[in-house]
Amino acid sequence: MKFYELVDNIETIHAQLQEHAVRSINNALTIRNIFIGFCIVEFEQHGEDRAKYGEALLKNISFRLRDKGLKGFSDRNLRQFRQFL
Repeated sequence: MKFYELVDNIETIHAQLQEHAVRSINNALTIRNIFIGFCIVEFEQHGEDRAKYGEALLKNISFRLRDKGLKGFSDRNLRQFRQFL
């Protein structure tokens, strides 16, 4: 194997595995969002067909999560997670 082939092989391996990692992370985040949405809907509906709630729930959840140092959980994001269902 020549030097330029070694460099090309390393570049190819890196690119392919990096793309795989990105897809895996995207899949995991999508699954996370679906589960979070499910938990919110279940909490809101208490087993009923429709929920009786206001936007205060999502704002309160968002505030508590941010208070715990978690990022990416704005009330807008939580509303979008809930729409996955």
